[in-house]
Amino acid sequence: MDTHHHVLHDASRLLAPVVHAYNRRYRQYGASPHGVFWKDAEFQRRRYENLITIFDDADRAGGLTIHDFGCGYGAFFDFLKDRPVMYRSRYIGTEISEPLVAAARERIDDPRTYFVRALSATETADYTFASGTFNMHMRADEADWLAYVKASLAQLWERSRKGLAFNMLRHDAPEKFCDLYYADAELFREFCLQEFSTNVRLTNDDPLPDWTIFVQRR
Repeated sequence: MDTHHHVLHDASRLLAPVVHAYNRRYRQYGASPHGVFWKDAEFQRRRYENLITIFDDADRAGGLTIHDFGCGYGAFFDFLKDRPVMYRSRYIGTEISEPLVAAARERIDDPRTYFVRALSATETADYTFASGTFNMHMRADEADWLAYVKASLAQLWERSRKGLAFNMLRHDAPEKFCDLYYADAELFREFCLQEFSTNVRLTNDDPLPDWTIFVQRR
């Protein structure tokens, strides 16, 4: 884990072009799926529907702390806010783009929420979610980006009491763009099995160009 901490310590340089891209995109499209590089609201919703399958019946009764890492303008909270899982629950949104953090705070006036600008988890949650968080690498060196993603996931796992769920673009996606990172699902599944837990589930999210990994402590 010491190597992962060292990588995160130097991550601001690697992420600077990503921050710039998100700031520019938000100025162009505002608090919307397009404003955070999603294709549309429907694909965004489908990702969220898949991610929350990590919850069991007890979780869905509420009383959780939920961390949305790479929260953008807070769309995941919009999706969750009226569901039973948010009863007596707390939502933490972490984001690297200051304009997006400001937009989330301005849009969402709910005492269950806390939005923070940070490069890593600042407190412990029951569940951590990262939806599309690692997709935009702005042509970073592939090895450097892989090291960063692994280090970030390791830090998120350290700060997750019950589970971690994250999605990424498939390496065999039918259409690819040079600024995006397309990941090998098996590589990350093995990483999670070796570093985190033996309770790892992988899904292929067709028709989305994604896969999702769910890691749980129990």
